Amino acid sequence: MTALISIHNNVLGKADHASGWLTPTLARLVFIAVLLVYYWNSAMLKIDGSIFSPSSGAFGQIFPKAAEAVLWDVTQMTLYQRVVVFLGTVAEFVLPALLLVGLFTRLAALGMIGFVWVQTLVDVTGHGVKLGSLFNAAPDILDQRVLWTFLFLVIVLNGAGPLSLDRLLKLK
Repeated sequence: MTALISIHNNVLGKADHASGWLTPTLARLVFIAVLLVYYWNSAMLKIDGSIFSPSSGAFGQIFPKAAEAVLWDVTQMTLYQRVVVFLGTVAEFVLPALLLVGLFTRLAALGMIGFVWVQTLVDVTGHGVKLGSLFNAAPDILDQRVLWTFLFLVIVLNGAGPLSLDRLLKLK
């Protein structure tokens, strides 16, 4: 039994030593593999020719009830709605790009946590998606968004890892 414990401790001791650089690197890699294209595609649906020209899709995604009330006519958007759509679109392009290259990574991941929960609020209140609950057998939007939040939290707590502009620029 002592030999088994010794092997266990030796193997996992090496994993502990590597976790300082491996955990944040893998967290960013998982983000890139799973969510980067999702967010960039979503951002692309929000523009109609330029970032300053919101599409009816942006209006409908972010303010679904207001968009439906005016038949998705973007000329009917209020100044507030235009500002929110613009900032949301910029966030969907910029925050994932910062995570991709590892620049201001902790702030970008913190911004993504906020973005995920605003997105969730819009999905539930505007699009009628059922939030669901944790600790049940049925995966739902709450389970998904908690996992995404955890991924971003790993990056917030651990930084970008060695393969990043943060490391190159000696940012914390």
